[in-house]
Amino acid sequence: MSYYLGIDVGTSGTKTLLIDEAGKVLAESDANYPMEQPRPGWTQQDPEDWWKAVVKTVKTVVRKAGVDKTEVKAIGLSGQMHGSVFLDKDDQVIRPAILWNDQRTAEQCDAITSAAGSREKLIGMVANPALTGFQAPKILWMRDNEKRNFGRLAKVLLPKDEIRRRLIGDYVTEVSDASGTLLLDVKKRDWSTKLLGKLDLDADLLPRVVESEEVTGTLTTEAAKKLGLTTDCKVVGGAGDCAAGAIGNGIVKKGLLSTSIGTSGVMFVHSDEPSIDSAGRLHTFCHAVRGKWHMMGVNLTSGGSLQWWVENVLQGLTGIAAAKSYEAATREAAAAPAGSGSLLFLPYLNGERTPHADPQARGAFVGMNLTHDRGAMTRSVMEGITFALRDSLDIIESLGVPVRQIRASGGGSKNALWRQMQADVFGKKITTLAVEQGAAYGVALLAAVGDGAYRSITSACAATIEVAAETKPDAKAKATYNKLFPVYRDLYGNLKESMHTLAEMQ
Repeated sequence: MSYYLGIDVGTSGTKTLLIDEAGKVLAESDANYPMEQPRPGWTQQDPEDWWKAVVKTVKTVVRKAGVDKTEVKAIGLSGQMHGSVFLDKDDQVIRPAILWNDQRTAEQCDAITSAAGSREKLIGMVANPALTGFQAPKILWMRDNEKRNFGRLAKVLLPKDEIRRRLIGDYVTEVSDASGTLLLDVKKRDWSTKLLGKLDLDADLLPRVVESEEVTGTLTTEAAKKLGLTTDCKVVGGAGDCAAGAIGNGIVKKGLLSTSIGTSGVMFVHSDEPSIDSAGRLHTFCHAVRGKWHMMGVNLTSGGSLQWWVENVLQGLTGIAAAKSYEAATREAAAAPAGSGSLLFLPYLNGERTPHADPQARGAFVGMNLTHDRGAMTRSVMEGITFALRDSLDIIESLGVPVRQIRASGGGSKNALWRQMQADVFGKKITTLAVEQGAAYGVALLAAVGDGAYRSITSACAATIEVAAETKPDAKAKATYNKLFPVYRDLYGNLKESMHTLAEMQ
């Protein structure tokens, strides 16, 4: 028997699981770690924490599953996208890794756009505009602000690819994650030498690029010993967490879209061609399916907004035990009416990406009156997050990209209220899967493909992923949300100047 590991190096923790050749999950394990926020809008982590979490979770799942180490044939890697791990010539980490939700690079984004000649020309080179979360502006930020560190810089890796380096001793990335650096020619699926030249960046700083199911190497003797595996174990390209999660949901053919609510919120739709939003509101990236692409809308603090509300506000006021706080909060929200009594929440707690691309956007409750209670406020937070996702869905459909089925994943799939809310806000049926394991499962399937257990990732998904249930829109709630959504959409423009003033004061 052959077994496959999927490892997802997330923002709050690492999840690892082990599957068999039929795609059945035999064991899984999680390990958490902290995120540093040295200033408002800055986020960073110690890559050593990721590595310790990987070692711990891999050893745990192999032990739980009771399989022989020689039968673990391949590993697939996923991870938080856009982050920057800066290495010197001796592979020592120079400074804490700057993460995907960090907002310190607004000046560098402007510089990249200027160097490209215009926003339109930049999108023409790399299919996307310069956004603060992407990797390229982080590199320029180090060059501008930490000159001594930049002088030591030999390699820049994405988070999952730093783990790959620890596993196989080589610098490799793959097309889906590389798309989020702003340095990849997304149409050609390779580094953009044109943009690198305009930014005066050496291509040697970057790893080589492969397709997602390609074998990138085997475990080094040291890595195999630490993980309790063998040096015959392969490591495939894997995928950035969004593409990996989409693989895990079977979003591998035209007409399928996934909606995911985690720390961030993602609307992800498969595309057979590199369809590009000329306005730059959506990302166009390479998919983890060979020769395919995807479009993606991203909201920076989706589940993160609910986490802030429940843990920073409600828990202190109610005294409810942490283990019960989300259950209690959503129970109160379910008792409030659809539309929360016309109370709207803007979930821009750490800036926003789609559709505003504004690191200085800020959150707000709007429309509050004396009748609103705690449940209405909680429901308003959840509705604001769902409205933010609808922003992306409306853009996707306006560009003529077909959406025949929506599959929910993440926190938004596990809660009945949120499943119904998505169906009502989107005005479409929401489907859920028989088993939903997310990004770690997606890259475990890629590992199986890389090892030859399946002919392609499309055939792997067809054999292992099953739709289990669907949630239909409620006509009355749908009508309420259709009236509120235009008001929600206008609030950003109406409040933008005030948001920026407050952000600068912060």
